[in-house]
Amino acid sequence: MDDMDNRLLSALHRDGRASLSELADQLGVTRTTVRTRMAKLRASGQIVGFTVITKQDVSPTPVRGLMMLGIEGRGTERIMGRLAAMQQVRAVHTTNGSWDLIAELGADTLEELDQTLFTIRRLDGVTRSETNLLLSTRRGR
Repeated sequence: MDDMDNRLLSALHRDGRASLSELADQLGVTRTTVRTRMAKLRASGQIVGFTVITKQDVSPTPVRGLMMLGIEGRGTERIMGRLAAMQQVRAVHTTNGSWDLIAELGADTLEELDQTLFTIRRLDGVTRSETNLLLSTRRGR
């Protein structure tokens, strides 16, 4: 991949539905160049697919946070299931390092988030936790 490929990928990150003409104008190249580059990027596996980011994906709730969890014993799968069933849990990630799981949380109010944290901390097998509020989110590229 060269600079042109990187610039093309950046433009597609900003607007995956941009036409070949729009991309060509942004990059200062011909439509044929954009079409050829995109075909090569797809063939090489650099572009795997295209997706849509909805309003809910960007900011589903005004109060958001990441909760890192330490799990005792072999209860990780059970706790993941309990977390995934909670309305305020947007995603659950397994991880390496000092934490076993990271839960992405979203709530309408700080009080709702506080109640969610309390509920999660009381789950059998959760031994420790640390929560960070998300203040803002910027997408890459």
